[in-house]
Amino acid sequence: MKQALLLFLCFVSVAPIYSQQTVSGEFPLHTGEQIRLEGFSGFNTYKISQIQVSENGSFALSYSEENIGMGQLVSTDGSTFVVVLSGEDIKLSGQSLSQPESIEILSALENLLFEQYASEHPRREQALSAWIYLQRMYQSDSLFAVQSEPKEAITQEIERIRKEDDAFIDELPSDSYIRWYLPVRRLVQSVPVVAQFRTEELPKTIQAFRELDHTDERLYKSGLLGEVIESHVWLIENSGRSPDSVFMELNHSIDILIKQLTVDPDLFNEIMEFLFDLLEERSLFTSSEHLALSLLEDHGELLSSRLARKLELYRAMKPGNTAPDIQFNENTLFPDGVSVSHLSEIESEYILVVFAAGWCPYCREMKPELLEHYPDWQKSGVEVVLVSLDETPENFEQFAGDLPFIRTTDFQKWKSPMVKDYQVHSIPAIVLLDHNREITLHPNSVGHMDAWVDWYLVQGNR
Repeated sequence: MKQALLLFLCFVSVAPIYSQQTVSGEFPLHTGEQIRLEGFSGFNTYKISQIQVSENGSFALSYSEENIGMGQLVSTDGSTFVVVLSGEDIKLSGQSLSQPESIEILSALENLLFEQYASEHPRREQALSAWIYLQRMYQSDSLFAVQSEPKEAITQEIERIRKEDDAFIDELPSDSYIRWYLPVRRLVQSVPVVAQFRTEELPKTIQAFRELDHTDERLYKSGLLGEVIESHVWLIENSGRSPDSVFMELNHSIDILIKQLTVDPDLFNEIMEFLFDLLEERSLFTSSEHLALSLLEDHGELLSSRLARKLELYRAMKPGNTAPDIQFNENTLFPDGVSVSHLSEIESEYILVVFAAGWCPYCREMKPELLEHYPDWQKSGVEVVLVSLDETPENFEQFAGDLPFIRTTDFQKWKSPMVKDYQVHSIPAIVLLDHNREITLHPNSVGHMDAWVDWYLVQGNR
């Protein structure tokens, strides 16, 4: 009965009502707690409204036209439940957000349709993958290839499943948010399956990402923006191509994205910085260099000062460049038995240069991690040098005095030649050099560095 009702509703136009709307419900296990409604804005979320759940477990949260898109209810313990903020009043019932299986959508057409598709689509995808597996077997295995009737039946079932999934979306009201949202969500969710099991769909899937309009406000409000970019990059990276071909395809996608985003400078900077950081994090340096140089040389007038500084740092300190030497002054603290005058004199396969200070809370959090991993790094051929931005001998000694590797400072903070030479604009900042001071990696964390040591030095030498 429910399915029949929903199929009927699919043909009914959804006319959004852009007055103040509510998300209400009853969740007995949240009595007395705070519950909030969040919206998505680019790569982030923001609070729309918040309320304390009443003694009988009821609540009502408001949203308005500017919040149209996807949203989520968030409880005190961090549990979430996704809703479609389409301009409708939404009514829910359940035990708690931590028990999504208990939640029932009592009203709101687009949320009901979203729930139905979210239930049916994964099952179709599972069946589709199974039929495609059988199709390949019946095409390639001589034991089955002669069976024409099963082959035809398999082909027909694959086509039927795909048509059924498309038909659900095609029959949605043209003015509904989920008519746009569901195909994008489907594209993102298809990436692991396409890369691993349905490689024949790789060109079509990559092209679908390239054709997405990244300036569309609906994407910015969907909570999918980060996943779209990450999935696009991941799919090309894991497409089975040669490294040169991977970078060629990535750079082509980057060029398409840059051209698309130049119409909106704010969005341009937000997405370009996210993409640059993603490429760096995944050690896709050929493409991060392509992105950085394209932005600096062809679109410098659009860059925010923050992104421009980051890209200039990359251009000056990109992997493959030779890092400046560092002279150790009278303020340098050496481990027992170590005596060198310059960074270049350190005899180690790799040197990790860390810029940090005791006044930096993130640096203080990083210090125990450095202490934990340093012994293993040193055994693997990685030495560490800390450049402190502390301003007094007392602060320097308090922060760096107990560290087991070389620590140096000149008490000039941001004006320090060492800081300027390495283009450091925020701390902690980490750069990995080889024995020739050639820049090898810009780790974004101690964990990133440790993963590199484990993979490239430990496992690579096995």
